[in-house]
Amino acid sequence: MNPAKAEALYLRALKIREDRRGGLWLPIMWHLALRRHADAMIELADWLSHDNRLDAFGRCADAFSAAGLYRRAFRAGDARAAQHLAMSCFNRNDMAGYRHWLKLGAKAGDPEAVTELSYFETRLPHGAARAIGRARPRQKRDWV
Repeated sequence: MNPAKAEALYLRALKIREDRRGGLWLPIMWHLALRRHADAMIELADWLSHDNRLDAFGRCADAFSAAGLYRRAFRAGDARAAQHLAMSCFNRNDMAGYRHWLKLGAKAGDPEAVTELSYFETRLPHGAARAIGRARPRQKRDWV
């Protein structure tokens, strides 16, 4: 698929999802993910793992689970996928996976992963951290 057409289709699916335009965004994202569009794989993985349950997250070996989609997007060259996978590991209380994927994201050049790895906190200020007992108060650097 032509990269320009794939990007236009991806943006159309985002408008359908975010702006409540007419159409179905999920089949478009699956169409793009099957054609190795990294951003579509990340969006799908975020949607699949929204509740942070282990069975919804899946395994990296399953290409169509959230973990598999993140991994495939990372292997396709999108460093942002490693940071998303790291946060999913954190939200499921998997600290080893959190550190592993943060390191891979930082090595691949994702600036957000580099920042998170420099602090490497096992307690964070968001609601998912509160759900697993790893919440902390907000700090100044959280607002930037």
